[in-house]
Amino acid sequence: MRFEKKITWLLILVLVFAACDSDKKTTNQKGSLDIASFLKYADGNKIYPSEKQIEILKAVMPKEAFQPAPSITDRKYWDKIARMPSGKSYLEKAISLLPKAPEVPITDEIYRRANKEGNRQIYKPRYYRTMDRLEHFILAECIENKGQFIPQINTYVQAIMDMKSWLHPNHDDRNNTVLEGKRMTIDLGARKFGSVMVLAKSLLGDVLSREMQTQITTELQIRITDSYLKSTKRLDKNNTWIDGTNNWNSVCTSGSVFVSITNAKSYDERLGAVGAAINGMKYYLSGFGDDGYCSEGLGYWGYGFSHYLYLAQIIHEYTDGKVNMFEGEDFGKLKRVGNFPEHFEIQNGTCAPFADGVSHTSSKGSNFANVLSSKYYGAIKPTEIRFEEAVEQIIAWNNPELFSPNTEVSETKTLENHTYFEDFGMIISRGKQKTPFSIAVKAGHNAENHNHSDVGTYILVLDEDLISGDIGAPSYRAGSFSPHNKARSSWGHPVPRINGKLQSNGIQFKGEIIETVFSETSDKVVMDLKPAYELSMLNSLKRIVINDKSANGIITIKDDFVASKNVDFGTAIMTYSNYKILNATTLILSGKSQKVKVEIKSTGGKVTFNPEPVPVKHLREGKDAKRIGIDFENKLKKGAITIIYTPILSSK
Repeated sequence: MRFEKKITWLLILVLVFAACDSDKKTTNQKGSLDIASFLKYADGNKIYPSEKQIEILKAVMPKEAFQPAPSITDRKYWDKIARMPSGKSYLEKAISLLPKAPEVPITDEIYRRANKEGNRQIYKPRYYRTMDRLEHFILAECIENKGQFIPQINTYVQAIMDMKSWLHPNHDDRNNTVLEGKRMTIDLGARKFGSVMVLAKSLLGDVLSREMQTQITTELQIRITDSYLKSTKRLDKNNTWIDGTNNWNSVCTSGSVFVSITNAKSYDERLGAVGAAINGMKYYLSGFGDDGYCSEGLGYWGYGFSHYLYLAQIIHEYTDGKVNMFEGEDFGKLKRVGNFPEHFEIQNGTCAPFADGVSHTSSKGSNFANVLSSKYYGAIKPTEIRFEEAVEQIIAWNNPELFSPNTEVSETKTLENHTYFEDFGMIISRGKQKTPFSIAVKAGHNAENHNHSDVGTYILVLDEDLISGDIGAPSYRAGSFSPHNKARSSWGHPVPRINGKLQSNGIQFKGEIIETVFSETSDKVVMDLKPAYELSMLNSLKRIVINDKSANGIITIKDDFVASKNVDFGTAIMTYSNYKILNATTLILSGKSQKVKVEIKSTGGKVTFNPEPVPVKHLREGKDAKRIGIDFENKLKKGAITIIYTPILSSK
């Protein structure tokens, strides 16, 4: 009996030791959280942290709520900001905004109309001007401390409180149930309203009336924290972005967590919010390729990843560095994501406008992501610093050296001869001529974030002109996300159309890069496009892209197909350039500053040009986009169409 008792006690001690040792493995020697180990304790696919994760977080999270910056009563801190050039300019701008009235609430009529039409222009500028002014008033009052901004702060805060819904109206459902008070949800607008309101309460404190502070606390709890935590515990229709792989997840999570750790009175809710953020960001980061590729494009990289880094920064500050999302579960991947912009540029500040991406590296808007990526991931630091949100400005004031412009950048930047993002099958082949002629091509699949049916798409850039190829995204209005929108379907992309059939949507409809040859003088890419089409008679469809970098450059696109029976086959040139058809097989494209000659060769039969305007009125990249169809005159079982682009350079 004594022996059995000894065995029992030994087993208990072993189990206790194992449990303690397991807890140690979730933190490193400095007491910081090991995120990879932490994630292993998640409750299946549930975003809300498991009981085990909650216990682990208690060891690294403070009991107090987060304070994003010292309150207005800390004059040593704010007087220092007041002496900074950035503090002075911030105050000056805020003073210039003082006469302006808030532009919310909008009427129910405008809300419902925006919901029905998808027209963002009738509300979105009003929303963001209102929030921007209030942010400026809050920080300016903290800087100046004379009370001149308080009346407007009270007016603006009350106006936002009076809004029935903080959502973008087009993000409500068809019955406007959020407007009607039947449910609560968080979107890109609501998280921003919440972030501004919590900033007012946490920084101004008793400068606001007790009644207003209480009202802010209550509204934030209901509109943000309760809604966020409820959806993390059980996925519902209210916050479907919770486990998403696109920018919505990082943007909405960052705002929800910022509000919750600053405003929620419950320690358990603050624990839940931080744990849910760590679990949820696993899904957001899975939307990037392991090589760092962002299928949403450069604009959404800046928007989404900046908010991931914003989230990482506030949690890092809140936990005194014990929760380090800058390192995350996979630091190597985060580093590649942080360096994505440098590798995605084609030349001269241009980039591929695939999906809903932009065509130029921006000189507007926040570059917060670029700055923090330079610190944590070795990316190139920007030569100017730009912010869009007050919290970014506060972080900058707290880290002045980090947020000083880079003055040591070389005037000339050398890009690689080619870049290959293998996970999504995207390649940039760069010409190195005096007037560089380059191409970006993508295989990909038709279920990417901000998906277009565009397997095989490309963009040609001559110097700074996007001369031919992908025409980019339709502006966001009613119908812009429809797969039948001609700018989103494969009709509006430079890819084949067979028997009048377009590419299908779904992750199984994809392209595959089956051959690559890269050299100093020539790059070759071969893609299998057959899986992108639901056509039983199609035996093979290959796209062969060759960039001959010698002399002035020649870029060739060849589509080669074989079918089991005769089919109608054609492809297209997509362009914003002016065009002039010279003869049955030749045309000239004239861009803003450059021209190219386009020659068509075919095997199997004769082809004809069939130009027509793109019937989408609002396109982000401009207007008057054209689809120049290149179609075989007769049906055939096999054939090929080759498009040869040759620069026409000025002799000057």
